[in-house]
Amino acid sequence: MRAEISFGKSLVGILFVGLAAAGCTTTPKPATTAAKTKTTQVQPAKVTFNYTAKDRDCLKRAMYFESQHSDEDGYLAVGTVVMNRLTSGAYPPSICGVVAQEKQFAPGVMTREVKPQAEPQLATAADAILLKGARHPAVKDAMFFHTEGLKFPYNNMHYVTVAGGNAFYEKRDSNGTLQTPPPLPSYEVAMNYVPGESMLPPQFEALIPSAVPVPLPAPDPMATASTAPMQITAPVTAPEPSAGPEPGMRIAIPTPRPAYDSVMLRGDIPANGG
Repeated sequence: MRAEISFGKSLVGILFVGLAAAGCTTTPKPATTAAKTKTTQVQPAKVTFNYTAKDRDCLKRAMYFESQHSDEDGYLAVGTVVMNRLTSGAYPPSICGVVAQEKQFAPGVMTREVKPQAEPQLATAADAILLKGARHPAVKDAMFFHTEGLKFPYNNMHYVTVAGGNAFYEKRDSNGTLQTPPPLPSYEVAMNYVPGESMLPPQFEALIPSAVPVPLPAPDPMATASTAPMQITAPVTAPEPSAGPEPGMRIAIPTPRPAYDSVMLRGDIPANGG
């Protein structure tokens, strides 16, 4: 009996040693590599510019009058120049300030009448620029343009495209460097609508078209209710060049553009917008 027990213990010991030996000879598993972390691309912070209903109107006016009343392609090209100037830091910090800046855009751009039939396309182009960050892809960094077909003897005019009857160009040195501060790309710009506020400098407020008040004649002290009924003068229109303005009428007269202009960041180009 003891022999059987002893034999059983010996057999258990042999099995244990065999299992231990088998465990020692097992090939160790390679260490698991750390999972690759997914890198997220950080979007650049956007620069926010405020705009108002008047700014939107100023943008539409620049696009309309400077693009020969053309089409959405011409509107978008001029609108891109306006936005390039706004975001470059070298021009006024509002859309109306850019458009109304003296000797930059066409005379009367702030006061002339926009035809109602052009409003749908103008509104579409303006909203694409302000709400969707649309830009004319061929205009690039251009902040200047003149009527298509004109030629000028300046070496710094780097033409990029023609649209809406205008030739658009950048001002560059002989080595290709921009002579003006570069504008921000559209993906770095955020436009924030500010209702009920005006970003327009005070000196330009009078240039925004508004309803002309109907003048009322002074009461006649000798008249009575039965003999002198009230008379209302109809709204007046702009007088002929040879005639003077009506008494009491305010007329905004745009400053004539000189044949050659030496304003900084423009160059001596006698053309619409630059």
